[in-house]
Amino acid sequence: MRSSTPWGFADFCFEREAKAKRRNQPTDRSGRRIEVPKNRKPVDSVSAAMSATKTRTSSFSRNFLAANSHQIPGLKHGPNGIMFISSGIPDLDKILGGGFSLGSLVMVMEDAEAPHHMLLLRSFMSQGLVHNQPLLYASPSKEPRQFLGTLPSPAVPKDDKSSHRDPDEEKGLRIAWQYKKYFGENQQSFDRDGKHEFCNEFDLRKPLERQFLSGKCIDCVSIQDSPNLITLHDRCATFLSQFSRSDGSISSVGRIAIQSFCAPQCEYTDMEWDMLSFLRSLRAMVRSSNAVAVVTFPPSLLLPSFSIRWQHMADTLLSVKAIPDEDKELEKLLTGYQDMVGLLNVHKVAQNNTQVPVILEATTYSMKLKRRRFMVLECLNQAPIDDSSGSSYGTSGSCSVSSKTGALDF
Repeated sequence: MRSSTPWGFADFCFEREAKAKRRNQPTDRSGRRIEVPKNRKPVDSVSAAMSATKTRTSSFSRNFLAANSHQIPGLKHGPNGIMFISSGIPDLDKILGGGFSLGSLVMVMEDAEAPHHMLLLRSFMSQGLVHNQPLLYASPSKEPRQFLGTLPSPAVPKDDKSSHRDPDEEKGLRIAWQYKKYFGENQQSFDRDGKHEFCNEFDLRKPLERQFLSGKCIDCVSIQDSPNLITLHDRCATFLSQFSRSDGSISSVGRIAIQSFCAPQCEYTDMEWDMLSFLRSLRAMVRSSNAVAVVTFPPSLLLPSFSIRWQHMADTLLSVKAIPDEDKELEKLLTGYQDMVGLLNVHKVAQNNTQVPVILEATTYSMKLKRRRFMVLECLNQAPIDDSSGSSYGTSGSCSVSSKTGALDF
């Protein structure tokens, strides 16, 4: 029997809530309702929470791993996502557009008459040690670690000298410079404030301090008595495995310096194809790691065909050449000839992540020693003709070829 009791207001509200629950309850494809647990959040609230916590990613989103790499000393961002490390020579970094690009192979052709390539190699190695970057050095000498004692020391800027003064000197107590070496606590250190410059000027007359050599990850390899290149290849592969790009982050940067790769002291000098294969393998390993390799070699000891192949393997190709002491024709042609120690030629510049060729202002630069201490690179300037001031080769005040005044001059 149907109850004759009339519905009250409470029953009406209960029925309306039940209809609302059945209306919002999810159903499957056949139309049957799906029971939802009581502790489960609605679909709309869950999707809203996911959209709020989800990080938006796209091809134009910022790379936060690369953004954090600026905290690593000695690393600088370049165009097209390129990362640079310094060569140790400020002028050379400007010429190359920022320095040596990360993951590139740099080759330097030596001069048989003068060891000017050692200036580039020493600056490259010293800059890495100042920035606390691991170093692998290979040399044809028996004791390659002794070469570390010839590395130059970074020069302290004048501003730092004036700002960091000895507290005893301010109080009026002055100590003779001969005895300052016994007071190690007050000695100036390059990274006292914890700040490093991207590129430093190195004093070629002052050796690198021991604090930069102690506690560093420095690996030295002698290639003098090596019958083949297997040992050197394994050492390079082990060293570069520390700086792999697989994880996408940059925690440290490595440097490889190989001096006089095909020197006569090495036993593998007659293995031309093996040396070419090693350079090809080294380039592939460096390309997939956060490191830069600098290799110097004398092209005069190679066959012309192999020398050209070696040059093609380089991402950045440089060459140095000595200047004769007494060359009167060159002295008349160039200004500042007396201050020059050599010439630097830039044959190729690394092009990564771009198809636009690099157009340099000049390809030949003069190597000078400022105050006989610091390496400086300058563009070659032609001397004036006949001791005249202002006009030089290729610059004349008139468009006519003849120096006589005629009707065609304008």
